[in-house]
Amino acid sequence: MMTVVGIIGILLTLAGVVWFFQGIGVLPGSFMTGQDFWAVAGILAVISGIALVRIWRRRVKTENASSELPIEDDRPQQEG
Repeated sequence: MMTVVGIIGILLTLAGVVWFFQGIGVLPGSFMTGQDFWAVAGILAVISGIALVRIWRRRVKTENASSELPIEDDRPQQEG
């Protein structure tokens, strides 16, 4: 499930960058070119995409850290 969140976050960020540049007129040739709406929508998409990627990275990092913890039975027993 978290992989899907990461993929959606990356795609949303990339789409947001394209929308922003089309909205400000840098990428011509579309009905979105020069439209303020698409510039704002692009910024919001980039912010949302980055937030999803950060959530995904934190969860993956937490899952990896918890799986690397030693198991009590594997530790050497201390005598005395």
